[in-house]
Amino acid sequence: MEFIIEDKSAVEQLRLIQQPEGKDKQTIFKLIDKMLTNKKFKYFFQKNVAAL
Repeated sequence: MEFIIEDKSAVEQLRLIQQPEGKDKQTIFKLIDKMLTNKKFKYFFQKNVAAL
């Protein structure tokens, strides 16, 4: 998977995410997964409700 990020602060944040270990890193990735799931669900919901 390839990411193109133009926001310099986002690039720095991704670097910082790679530094924690153990539970901190797991928590960060769970949070990101939750946010992505919510975003996908919101898009899916808006797309399908608009079709009604």
